[in-house]
Amino acid sequence: MRLTRPMLAPAALAAALALTGCGADGGGGAAVPETAAGSLEHLAAEAKCAPDLQTDADTIRQALCGKGDGKYVLATFATDRGQREWINTAKDYGGYYLVGRKWVAVGHEDVVADLRGRLGGTLEQGVQHGGGHSGHSPGAGEHAVHGG
Repeated sequence: MRLTRPMLAPAALAAALALTGCGADGGGGAAVPETAAGSLEHLAAEAKCAPDLQTDADTIRQALCGKGDGKYVLATFATDRGQREWINTAKDYGGYYLVGRKWVAVGHEDVVADLRGRLGGTLEQGVQHGGGHSGHSPGAGEHAVHGG
């Protein structure tokens, strides 16, 4: 399957909306390892994830990892530019992002913080929309990941 640029925005939106939820402390004081690199399968192994591949295209490969509240999306990109465009689009919808070179993990704040202890990377946060739900990110508890 080959995805075109117009198809990437909906994929980013789906990932962000499906995985936003209540934030937890998740800061932890553990040392951050050197940022991992490699294929989606290699990164998934480092993260101790059995990836459920959702998108396998020339420009992006995307899989679901984890279960329940521990679910997250792991995506790899063919180019740095493609990765940054995807992140910039997805961040408009909120969420938490762990970013490495040509890869990103998207999930709940505590899940992404935990992944950082295995994959390294830089934490980024999506746009915070006003909404009066103290302590919650956009769409908290309203969206669930549905494998299929």
